[in-house]
Amino acid sequence: MSDISLIRNFSIVAHIDHGKSTLADRLMQSTGTVEDRDLKEQMLDTMDIERERGITIKANTVRILYRARDGREYTLNLIDTPGHVDFSYEVSRSMRAAEGSLLVVDATQGVEAQTLANVYQAIEAEHEIIPVLNKIDLPAADTERVARQIEDVIGIDASNAIPVSAKTGLGVDLVLEAIVGQLPPPAGNLKGPLRALLVDSWYDQFLGVVVLLRIMDGRLAKGDRIRMLATDAVYGVDRVGVFCPEMQDVDALEAGQIGYLIASIKQVRDTIVGDTVTLEKSPCREPIAAIQPSKPVVFCGFFPMDGSAFQNLRGGIEKISINDSSFSSEAEMSPALGLGFRCGFLGLLHLEVIRERLEREYNLDLITTAPSVVYRVVLKTGDLVEVYNPADLPDPASIAAIEEPRIDATIMVPDAYVGDILALCHGRRGIQRELSFSGGRAMIQFDLPLNEVVFDFYNRLKSISRGFASFDYTLAGYRADNLVKMSILVNGEAVEALSLMLHRSNCEARGRKICENLKELIPRHWFAIPIQAAVGGRIIARETISAMRKDVTAKCYGGDITRKKKLLEKQKAGKKKMRRFGKVEIPQGAFISSLRIDS
Repeated sequence: MSDISLIRNFSIVAHIDHGKSTLADRLMQSTGTVEDRDLKEQMLDTMDIERERGITIKANTVRILYRARDGREYTLNLIDTPGHVDFSYEVSRSMRAAEGSLLVVDATQGVEAQTLANVYQAIEAEHEIIPVLNKIDLPAADTERVARQIEDVIGIDASNAIPVSAKTGLGVDLVLEAIVGQLPPPAGNLKGPLRALLVDSWYDQFLGVVVLLRIMDGRLAKGDRIRMLATDAVYGVDRVGVFCPEMQDVDALEAGQIGYLIASIKQVRDTIVGDTVTLEKSPCREPIAAIQPSKPVVFCGFFPMDGSAFQNLRGGIEKISINDSSFSSEAEMSPALGLGFRCGFLGLLHLEVIRERLEREYNLDLITTAPSVVYRVVLKTGDLVEVYNPADLPDPASIAAIEEPRIDATIMVPDAYVGDILALCHGRRGIQRELSFSGGRAMIQFDLPLNEVVFDFYNRLKSISRGFASFDYTLAGYRADNLVKMSILVNGEAVEALSLMLHRSNCEARGRKICENLKELIPRHWFAIPIQAAVGGRIIARETISAMRKDVTAKCYGGDITRKKKLLEKQKAGKKKMRRFGKVEIPQGAFISSLRIDS
């Protein structure tokens, strides 16, 4: 039986690109967990897309054995977590499996928006927190200023913050000593009935579903019969093991340890994150408090460029949703784009990652419709309807109010850009909540409509601040506003793929812009094509694509003028008929291009 006092479970939390995964690499290298010849950058980032973008998408775990200066050997279970707001769901469930956190802050950049968001999750999980100041090898590093900023903005004592360079390995031994000296060992009853928290699960084509567990009490061994309390399903355990960082089977997992089990589970949806795993014969009395499931907040449509690739798209979406419980999808039919899927995501980066994986792993060319959010429509009958697609909005005559989701946004930015950022947020119907300054940086808090954020807000924010602003948000419920559906009509027919939900005050400017964009993107036909933006039955903007013209009188030499007039009248009648029956082909690439908003 292992000594629970020699176990430390901890996570690494930080803003994007502050050095979480690099510090994890150095911890593994300095303890000999990975041989130097096998070491590569971002060891715990297993997906190609993680390595290319330099971001962590899935939380990963590794067991590290460390012989401390007191001569005792400690087992350190490290959970490397994502830093981006879209993957904060991964962070929250990882926190539940650990007792402490390393708060990594870039000594050149200081505290950023997602530093705050992630450290607050650690504080809510009652973690002991060790501040670590990374990148001290860079000339711009200012450890004293950043330590003061941690104390002022977050409210954590940073007088003993550990200065390190994860790139060179400087100070990593101090981090390891702080982990064993300052973080508490896990609490757990080794002799009690099995209580294990289901932290994550994913599908392996050779092993089936692999379940990541944190053992709270008791012991789990190969051959045990387990019960999932949420689903009441019973399975026989085929294998248990730990990540070092490769999978390594062990005889049993005991209280305080983090590891995996394989039990012939067929589908990931059979394993609910936050569920309690116990033994069938001697179950625990109290389940562990459940982790709140993630809810998609951004929706868009995926359609194949070539209609014959629909089955390939269906297969790709099914396989990705097996491993990503926060991604949802349902089939939909668009008159303009054909068969496709309406998909739900945690944010725009999540959308980009899924789209890139589909295009790369399944060799697909995709059209992505404009991202939208979930609206709540209150009908005059008192019923509440959730609308995922503006095209599905009920009859305006039956609507009492339309509610949109709002967010509490936190923006960290250098003082010089505060005015421009405030103007951007007010232009997006934002309500300023707070503005504070610390160490040459400002922290701005705004109440913003999510609909104004999902499309191009992040790009505008980075552009205005020359890349120095950081952004984080949490959902803050729904609120009614003066929202309307704007339809785009091409040759008199509504194109539902281009429908948008907008605030009434923004309709005219946005409609005019989209009509101008479509005029450039749709090729000329043999007849004039009107492009209109409409709210209800009222046209608010219009552009016309002029018809191509053939000189029908070119071969009419000499003779009376009436001969030419007769030919021109015949052409005019033909164009009128074509306009009535002609079909306008909209290039598929025009759908997203037309919705792009210039500054």
